[in-house]
Amino acid sequence: MTSLRQATKLLAAYRRRRVLVVGDLMLDRYVTGSVSRLSPEAPVPVVRVIAERSVPGGAANVALNIQALGGQAILAGVVGRDGDGRTLLRLLREHGISTEGVVVASGFQTIVKTRVLAERQQVVRVDREGTADQVDRYRRVLEAGIERAAKRAAGVIIEDYGKGVVSQSVIDCLTAAADRYGLAIGLDPKDNHELRFPRITLATPNYAETCSAAGLKPVPLGGDLDRHPVLTRAGQILREKWNCGLLVITLGPHGMYLVGAHEKPRVIPTKAREVFDVCGAGDTVIAAAMLGVVSGASYYDAASLANYAAGVVVGKIGTATCTPQELLAAMR
Repeated sequence: MTSLRQATKLLAAYRRRRVLVVGDLMLDRYVTGSVSRLSPEAPVPVVRVIAERSVPGGAANVALNIQALGGQAILAGVVGRDGDGRTLLRLLREHGISTEGVVVASGFQTIVKTRVLAERQQVVRVDREGTADQVDRYRRVLEAGIERAAKRAAGVIIEDYGKGVVSQSVIDCLTAAADRYGLAIGLDPKDNHELRFPRITLATPNYAETCSAAGLKPVPLGGDLDRHPVLTRAGQILREKWNCGLLVITLGPHGMYLVGAHEKPRVIPTKAREVFDVCGAGDTVIAAAMLGVVSGASYYDAASLANYAAGVVVGKIGTATCTPQELLAAMR
């Protein structure tokens, strides 16, 4: 286990690290209220709205987590030339996040996920989003921005939500830039199995994504996870498929399964004390783990700190982040 002293030293090193995040940018909107009756028009609850708030989501939430942990995030992606896009850019800049790689696209709907919450429970989610074809029109502009931003970064995170930004062309562009400037590459994958990754320093799929990418049928988690047949085989397949230095398979309440190049696979138990909302926890894991890697942490220490950070975030409602102070408090 990473010691408190090691963690304090690493978190101080985070403050000097700049990470480029490439992926699908979203605006997460939360409408909170109370429910006291059902609608006479349909068997659905009537939510009396008390408050609304908007926060960066998707790849933008990864950048927010990097910033919250003390690093410096640079974003590359696409937003629409609309009110939601302006709101997202304003929120990012208020948090000190560089948007130099963000393309503002005419004719593109900024991705917005609106969650309606009542009594700390999600009642419904409403999504608005553009299409992959609309993103394709701005591919060259996006790749030029990635090339410029990569020069100033210590690492790159590919944050794929399957909305069109992460294509083979973009992967090839950022891999070439990472090779040119000696950058670590992190991957938080989706279901785009046709994509090829020449090399990945760190990958953080969840269990479902792991099984899908490895072409394996999921087997329920439980028992001795060190000997779990699917985890064992999937770890071998994906490390080879992605030429991956460290594979961190997130297992929800079961913690993380780590597969590295020179160590025996191991399980890190979850550090969550209570779970209110798992939304965005994967964003926290890739952000914290990548900051650890580019700050000189061992693979185990980077994953261990990411595990503590995720434990903090799932104890909050909605898309959230973890600060260094919260992480150290959780470790204590």
